Amino acid sequence: MKLNAIQTALLLSLVPTTTTFAAALDRSGQSIAAFLQPNNYFEAGITILDPNVSGKDISQNNTGNMANHYYSPNAALKIQATDKFSIGLIYDQPYGADAEYTGHSNFIESRPVPFKGGTSVTVDTENLNLLFGYQPNQNWNLYAGAVYQTLDSTVLLRGQSYSAYNGYDFKTGRDEAVGWLAGIAYQVPEIALKASLTYRAKIKHEMNAYEKHGAAGMTPSPDINAGFTQINNSEGQTEITTPQSINLDFQTGIMENTIAFANLRWVNWKDFAIRPYKFGKGSVLSDIVKNTGKKDGFDLVAYTEDQYSITAGVGRKINDQWAGNLSVGWDSGAGNPVTTLGPTEGYWNVGVGVQYSPTPSTFIAGGVKYFWLGDAKAQSGSQFNTPGYVAEFENNDAIAYGLKIGYKF
Repeated sequence: MKLNAIQTALLLSLVPTTTTFAAALDRSGQSIAAFLQPNNYFEAGITILDPNVSGKDISQNNTGNMANHYYSPNAALKIQATDKFSIGLIYDQPYGADAEYTGHSNFIESRPVPFKGGTSVTVDTENLNLLFGYQPNQNWNLYAGAVYQTLDSTVLLRGQSYSAYNGYDFKTGRDEAVGWLAGIAYQVPEIALKASLTYRAKIKHEMNAYEKHGAAGMTPSPDINAGFTQINNSEGQTEITTPQSINLDFQTGIMENTIAFANLRWVNWKDFAIRPYKFGKGSVLSDIVKNTGKKDGFDLVAYTEDQYSITAGVGRKINDQWAGNLSVGWDSGAGNPVTTLGPTEGYWNVGVGVQYSPTPSTFIAGGVKYFWLGDAKAQSGSQFNTPGYVAEFENNDAIAYGLKIGYKF
């Protein structure tokens, strides 16, 4: 059973193993499978996610669907420079969020004030990975590389769920930072066995973000009003560090023209937190501390657990032109209760993919996955690490669609 006879089946992993609702901000799954393809290889694809996430606030108001649909492009180029050295470029959008509350709930400010509107969040990241591989023989591949990452995010807090932080604005603008990755892969082409282990380091961003406490002068507390006004006129740096992660990928032939495959992923969300400069300064004002009991303040976004996810399935080559696969996936989430800006706890999913190869060197593939999103209680920042919550989200789902083209040369 030769790898060349069935390798096309593995290319059917079209829809990312994780999404923005998987755990925290995880979106692409950060696969390097394209870099481990034989010879020279190029691919480009797009994934579209259509989620439905709704619930009820503690006043039993319906939130409506707060999750926006989004698309995520990706591309990769791998060149086998010599028998022992390879180089590659991979572009993806590893982390993100896109949500907005509408309608009538505790996440909406409907009074005629300057910050009227709904709570919303957008987080966009882009990674350009430059990889170098060394193959001492036909079985082993040692690789490492640099990661150039951009981050752009906006958070608007609105409604009584956020108390004095109703009207808070946070905008980072586009920030750039650099990180690294390293890994090892092993293959036995005769039995279509391939395994890889990839570590990605955390990437630290520092910026002078735009922040404003919109409720300054409008709260019942003179202490908070004066404090917010003073803080609004101050400046300081905000730090956002995207998390470290580990991916383990495995495939093996199980019969002629058929492979089994699995992807396991760990992301260190437990150590991730966002505490913008002015947000943090406001959280230690005396009257806010009296209400929250947190003398050291609190974060805008934080998670209590790491993410663990797995996708497993089988792929089969039907003939020289057609192949297909089936998969099932599970994600742990990053703790529950969770932030109001992404109120789900992991998922289960099932997926199907099909690939058509008009020539031996080209293919076009498509796939779809259905997600059962985990129920969650949603917290404001001041409630983190307590049992308190401001809303519950249940019985939600999502559908993801993927399309990919590839060229082997």
